[in-house]
Amino acid sequence: MPAHDNRIDARDWSLLGLLSILWGGSFFFNGAALRELSPLTLVFLRVGLGAAILLPLLRVQGIGFPRGMTGWRAFFAIGLLNNVIPFSLIVIGQTFIPSGLASILNATTPLFTVMVMAAAGEEALHVRRVAGVALGLAGVIILRGWGIETRPGQGLGILLCLGGAFSYGLAALAARRLLKDSPPLGAATFQLMASTVMMAIVAGVVEEPWRLPTLSAATWLAVLGLAALSTALAYIVFFQILQRSGASNVMLVTLLIPVTAIFLGWLVLGEPISMREIAGAIVIGSALLVIDGRVLWLRRRAGTIV
Repeated sequence: MPAHDNRIDARDWSLLGLLSILWGGSFFFNGAALRELSPLTLVFLRVGLGAAILLPLLRVQGIGFPRGMTGWRAFFAIGLLNNVIPFSLIVIGQTFIPSGLASILNATTPLFTVMVMAAAGEEALHVRRVAGVALGLAGVIILRGWGIETRPGQGLGILLCLGGAFSYGLAALAARRLLKDSPPLGAATFQLMASTVMMAIVAGVVEEPWRLPTLSAATWLAVLGLAALSTALAYIVFFQILQRSGASNVMLVTLLIPVTAIFLGWLVLGEPISMREIAGAIVIGSALLVIDGRVLWLRRRAGTIV
């Protein structure tokens, strides 16, 4: 198959599965932490603690800091589009809508990414990829179902989560152009450091987090899980896939998140899996095969040989 089709190899499929687990947990952690924390303060703690966790690893790996504002400019741009804007919009959106609906809206990220990359001339707008992403989104809707309770402000929550998904698409484009030579650990750490500076200003002005009451142990555990697993570790994996398989491919993780969440609920919590969820997972799996393209290519090649 031509190289420009951006196939995903077995290693990156495995990393996408891991990333879907790490990012899928963020919806749970957000829901738990928002019981006591205000949204922007939660985002500030997420990126700040995430950066603090990764900083010692920079020294171990011998990775130096960017030099001057010129060196930091790219990381502030990525941090704004990949952390500050989407994290804030999604976590505020989750105060209006359930986590299940938020994860469905988050699954529109690959569609936005494909369109942004095509509009910018970075990746061709293959019909196969668009059809695959649309099929995957349909699978997410089947898997999650439409039985969503109506809440006040739900329309605003939906718009905020869609805005976050669109920002992720823009971040993928910016990361592809600006961070080509940055090692995954450095890219993850520096964007989180830049995001921490920006969120400290935003949260400080808007929410004055120092006035918050003492947090419970459960909330701190949720924040630490969000920072360590869904942020620090997740972004190392994210930038590895981005460098190896491209921007549109790494954003396919949002189609996998609902599947892994339901699988983990069955494996860890013993929650039953319905036929609707099985059907949705099959549709999503089929969509990923279409997007990857290898099966279709092999079928065409076999037909040619015959």
